[in-house]
Amino acid sequence: MTEGTTGRRRAWIAVDIGGTKIAAGLVEDTDRVLERTQVGTPSGGPAILDAAARLVREMHGLAERWGVEVGAAGVGAPGVIDPATGTVRSATDIVPGWAGTAVSAELTARTGLRTTVANDVRVAAMGVARDPAVAPFRDVLHVSIGTGVGGALLRHGAAVAGPHASTGELAHLLVPVRGAIPCGCGRMDHLEAAVAGPAIAAVYARHVGVDALSLTEVVARLRAGDRVADIVVRGAGRLLGRALAGLVAAVDVDAVTLGGGVALNVAEFSGAVGEAFREEALPPLRSVPVLVPATGADTALLGAAHLARTAAAAHR
Repeated sequence: MTEGTTGRRRAWIAVDIGGTKIAAGLVEDTDRVLERTQVGTPSGGPAILDAAARLVREMHGLAERWGVEVGAAGVGAPGVIDPATGTVRSATDIVPGWAGTAVSAELTARTGLRTTVANDVRVAAMGVARDPAVAPFRDVLHVSIGTGVGGALLRHGAAVAGPHASTGELAHLLVPVRGAIPCGCGRMDHLEAAVAGPAIAAVYARHVGVDALSLTEVVARLRAGDRVADIVVRGAGRLLGRALAGLVAAVDVDAVTLGGGVALNVAEFSGAVGEAFREEALPPLRSVPVLVPATGADTALLGAAHLARTAAAAHR
C-alpha cells in the first residue's frame, strides 16, 4: 500500500460513465472500494460532464472520513477515446451528443484533479484482470453486455487500443439475424442489435405482442416459467457465444470474461454464452474458459482506479 505526501493511505476516485447510469467510487490501493454511488445518465455531453464532476467532488469530500489522500481520478467513458487527450473521437447514439467531448480536460478543469480517461469497456477489462480468478490468464477477451455491447483485448495484462483506438468494438460484428432494435450505429445486423439488454427485451415483446418491457421484467417472467422468455434470453446468449467462438479463433486468447448488467445479473444468458462457445469453438479452443468474474458491479470502478494509479505513476 502506498502513502501520499501527507503520510496518509492513497486512494483514487473512479468513475464509470454508462448509457443509463454514472457510477463513482473511492478506491484504496488494495482495491477495496471505500465508497460508491451512482446517478442516472443525463442527456447531452455537458450534462454528463457536470454529473460526473459532482460525483468526483462528492468522493473527494468523503476521503477525509476514511483518512485517505486522493491521488487522481480515472474515468471509463463510452466511445472511441483518444488515448493521448482523453477526448471522444467517435460515439454511437447510445450517448447522444457525446462525440467530440474533451472528457479528460473538462473533468480536470471542473474538479482540479488530474483525470485520465479511457474507453469504458477497456477500463472494465483492467478491473477484470485484477480478479483472482482471471489473474493467471495473460491474454483475455473481455465482453460487456448491458445497454450496449462492448469489448476489450488484454495482452500480457495490458489493454490493447490499436492504431485507431477501436480494438474491442464488438458491437459492430455482423450476425446472421436481424435485431429487434438498431445497433447504436443504426445497423440492424450488428451484434448489439441482437444481444444487448434492450434488444433482448424488444425481441421478447415482439414475440408475445406486448408493449416494450424492461429486461428485468423479461427475466422475471423467465424465472416464473415463461417458456418464450427462456427461449429468447438463452437464444441471445447462444448467438453471442457463437460469435465469440469465431472471434477467439481470430485473436487467440486464453480466457474470455463477461461483464455488464446482462451478463452479471442474468445467469441463464451467461450460461448459454459458455455452452454455445464450447460447442462452436475450434477443437484447440474449446478449453478456453468463459468466466463471469466475482468482482461484479465493482469491476469498472476497480479498473478506473487502476487507470488513475497507472497514469499518476507515469507522471512522477
